[in-house]
Amino acid sequence: MRLTSVFVFLAIPLTILAQTKPRARDLGVPFDGVPGAFNAITDVKGVEVGHTTLISGDGPLHVGEGPVRTGVSVVLPRGRGDGDPVFAGWFTQNGNGEMTGTTWVEESGYLESPVAITNTHSVGVVRDTIIDWGLRHHRALQPWSLPVVAETWDGELNDINGFHVKPQHVLGALDHASGGKVPEGAVGGGTGMICYEFKGGIGTSSRVLPQSQGGYTVGVLVQCNCGARSQLTIAGVPVGKEIQAGMPKFRAGIPLDHDVGSIIIVVATDAPLLPHQLKRIARRATMGLARTGSISGNGSGDIFIAFSTANPHSYDGPGPNKVEMVDNDHLNPLFAATVQATEEAIVNALVAAETMTGIDGHKVIALPHDELQRVLKKYNR
Repeated sequence: MRLTSVFVFLAIPLTILAQTKPRARDLGVPFDGVPGAFNAITDVKGVEVGHTTLISGDGPLHVGEGPVRTGVSVVLPRGRGDGDPVFAGWFTQNGNGEMTGTTWVEESGYLESPVAITNTHSVGVVRDTIIDWGLRHHRALQPWSLPVVAETWDGELNDINGFHVKPQHVLGALDHASGGKVPEGAVGGGTGMICYEFKGGIGTSSRVLPQSQGGYTVGVLVQCNCGARSQLTIAGVPVGKEIQAGMPKFRAGIPLDHDVGSIIIVVATDAPLLPHQLKRIARRATMGLARTGSISGNGSGDIFIAFSTANPHSYDGPGPNKVEMVDNDHLNPLFAATVQATEEAIVNALVAAETMTGIDGHKVIALPHDELQRVLKKYNR
């Protein structure tokens, strides 16, 4: 195997890359709703995103050496400079996956850490490093830390048992997290992911409600690694059935065209919502996923978390503290925004990803833009 240097891309250079890649709307894909300025989770004020991308080597798999196609992504609800906890809720649509710290989110109603996403076998090092980072930045709110770290499996392209994600890579993603445009595709935790049997990865989108509905913003970030080719639906069009070329000849030993893999979805909003309402928001991410064709198959870990940046200092003691909330009768626009932004984030991940060859010559093609446009035109979309 020929090894090359490990490429570690942090948030700053990847932001430049994000400015040049086309996105789904650039290709004419129609979506409902009005996006924010960046059409990203960072349209929710204060939210920052960081990635570290690890790519090295080619040829046969040598465990511990590579090839390496992996990384880590982080979402900081109030940015690096503000550790004030946020109200949160989570939901598992299918639990063949992991998101640590969620029992405390459920119990307390708060998210006290960044949300990190990586590959399945790097959850431990990412979790431990976030604890260390939180201690050094005085972010620990209890004598013990229960950070939220989620995963999807990149073992078709990456030397996943080589444990290539190290503490410095997690720290790099945290310390270089920023607002603004968010890199998408094969970056960060999404580097080695496969979505609907095309190259997958990180995607993001947002929606801004009109003032008559509160003027709130909803932003979504996904790490998509799920679905069978025949399921892929974009703007209501059976794109996967129409584009069958380049189907992978492998998928974790499971026959082709099975719904296998996982997706992690992070939803952020500035709407004043309480934890039980945020759990309802997290559930709606399932409907955005379903719009792209997924059935959340048995092998899939489809786990979602939602948080609100409203109600600052609600954690402060000794209280009692005053908080605000949207009444239930006015949640529907936020539900719709979540569904719409989730759908578009998944498609953005597919559009941004590029063809990748990983371990043992395994090759996964990117969703071909010209073919996507041809199929949409065929169906008058």
